[in-house]
Amino acid sequence: MALEYNKSSLSACTSILIGKKATVDGSTIIGRNEDAKASWPKHFVIHEHKESTEKQRFVSKANDFQMDLPKIRNKYSATPEWTFKEGLFEEDGFNEYGVGMSATESAYSNQRVLGVDPLVENGIGEEAMITVVLPYVKTAREGVLRLGEIVEKYGTCETNGVLFSDQNEVWYFENGSGHYWVAQRIPDDSYAVVANQLAIQEIDFNDENNFLYHQDIQKFVSDNHLNTRPNTFNFREIFGTHNLSDEIYSTPRVWWGQQEFSGKTDESPESENLSFIKKADRLLSVDDAKNYLSSHFQGTPYDPLNKSDDNKRYRPISLAKTQESHVLQIRPQMAPEIACVQWLAMGVASQSVYVPFYMGINNTPEAYKIGELPYDSKSAYWTYKLAGVLLDGHYNELGKMFQDKQEAINITLYNKLHEFDQQALSKDDEELPNYLTKASFEMAKISLDGYKELIAQLITDSTDFSPLNFKTDMNL
Repeated sequence: MALEYNKSSLSACTSILIGKKATVDGSTIIGRNEDAKASWPKHFVIHEHKESTEKQRFVSKANDFQMDLPKIRNKYSATPEWTFKEGLFEEDGFNEYGVGMSATESAYSNQRVLGVDPLVENGIGEEAMITVVLPYVKTAREGVLRLGEIVEKYGTCETNGVLFSDQNEVWYFENGSGHYWVAQRIPDDSYAVVANQLAIQEIDFNDENNFLYHQDIQKFVSDNHLNTRPNTFNFREIFGTHNLSDEIYSTPRVWWGQQEFSGKTDESPESENLSFIKKADRLLSVDDAKNYLSSHFQGTPYDPLNKSDDNKRYRPISLAKTQESHVLQIRPQMAPEIACVQWLAMGVASQSVYVPFYMGINNTPEAYKIGELPYDSKSAYWTYKLAGVLLDGHYNELGKMFQDKQEAINITLYNKLHEFDQQALSKDDEELPNYLTKASFEMAKISLDGYKELIAQLITDSTDFSPLNFKTDMNL
């Protein structure tokens, strides 16, 4: 079986970041759709805490990027590829200190910048970032600094955005060339949505609480005459692209999120002047993050499900090439094991369900650890994908039934999570891991069983839609 597949050339994601005072319950929230290929299974795994006596070294199968690693690797969760032939691509997870990380939001740098600081062929890329950063940091800020140091030392092979969170802070990291990077803390009362373009704008080099960066980035920009507005330092303007593909492919997804969260405006979906940081017109919930990542311009002429001339004009947020979608929620005033919930939707977010998994689990369900090419009925990834495939041909006829089933499963999951939260708070340190694992397994089973019922109904109801059907005159 041929497995030729260069993920880095296809990856095209959408991200959301929300500060703790912008949420209804004080949670920090980051989330992202991992978009690359319509049929490319993902797994969900736990890497246990590991202490080695010998020197550790990471070697990438994607591009031969290499670096030494600490001897102590902290526990972390991840969603790797089904095959490691092209690398790990672990993508997202929590570590045992309650740090969340999602990597990456693919972006693009302009040719002027790359002409003086090219991307490095064997530098760090999306494939390696979770693996060499998340297990070795204790705060979101430490995650930014560790990744920044790696990019400076080894270079990077791609232009990327990376999300970090802990119980107090949310950070967005971007590299704009082979070695130069910046990061901005999302204000506690604000949010940001990002879609395949460099997003960070004005950098305040005197505000170390909210901005981190390569220490020589100002000199680099000045020496190479890259800033056309020298009285400001707009990272997006200096390092990013500004072309028709941005206006058609990227900015409409940002526009959609801002219209949903901050109120309707007369801004164009193709505007190049949308702000990076925004305040919502209400407190946001984890549902808002999930709904954004599941959206496809509903209620507008741009929805691909509409029959209009504009329904294919813009690339939707939720689309067939989503491998998995995740929302990393960190709730306040709880131990990290309970506070951190990894909401994971396998396959296309709008056709799947976000299942909550506690950070404190010590294992993942077997269905989440299997699934290759071709289709495997025992795989969680393929179960959710199959439901979507069965729906695709008959949205008008079966969409309402599908959505009703999704809603029923979501309500049950929320009820169960609330119940498990209350019980988990009374468990001691020895009991807690097994309890949280059992609880998470139960919620995953509820969702998978619900989708198997949904698949059975979809197959049953679809039998009458065959083009070979014929309405028979019962009098004959």
